[in-house]
Amino acid sequence: MDGELFPRERTEIAPGAVHLPDWLGPRRQRELLAACREWARPPAGLRTVRTPGGGTMTARQVCLGLHWYPYAYARTAVDGDGAPVKPMPGWLAELGRGAVTAAYGSPPPDAEAYDIALVNFYDGDSRMGMHRDAEERSGAPVVFLSLGDSCLFRFGNTVTRGRPYRDVELRSGDLFVFGGPSRLAYHGVPKVLPGTAPPGLGLKGRLNITLRVGGLDV
Repeated sequence: MDGELFPRERTEIAPGAVHLPDWLGPRRQRELLAACREWARPPAGLRTVRTPGGGTMTARQVCLGLHWYPYAYARTAVDGDGAPVKPMPGWLAELGRGAVTAAYGSPPPDAEAYDIALVNFYDGDSRMGMHRDAEERSGAPVVFLSLGDSCLFRFGNTVTRGRPYRDVELRSGDLFVFGGPSRLAYHGVPKVLPGTAPPGLGLKGRLNITLRVGGLDV
């Protein structure tokens, strides 16, 4: 049913879309949070994303590897301070490959090297409307890693922003991977649940680290 919340166990939400709760342990979460704080520093640091229509996204963002802006990629923060984008760390790319292996039982092809990361910071009032990750040429699965406050994550279909969709509670340490027939599914975050982050993490708000394979010549 639309809006159904799934139990806290490995769940295939749709063909090719897999939720793995608690995939990152507490120490790895702290390490990833420390890295995110470094990436957020200028130059090419955390910024507010402005849409072509003049609006702004409520979740702020920093990019690695290639800089995403609505709706393209660049090698510099073209809608920020113009600085070169920070490199994609090799260990983070490997984490993406490991995530796909965990979700599907086998690693992605060697050619599918994760070369883009989008780190989105949500405060308690932030949202993300239904959208598709469609600017990449590669069909490699998208990897989501969650840190901090829990959120309601809405995973939809490939045709429309509306129903049918499924709602999943993503908590700190959760992994969500979507590829194959679900690679271009609409998805969004209609609600963040403030105050739900693990007490020992030291994060107020939510971070979502999105890993992608661009297949781009920018």
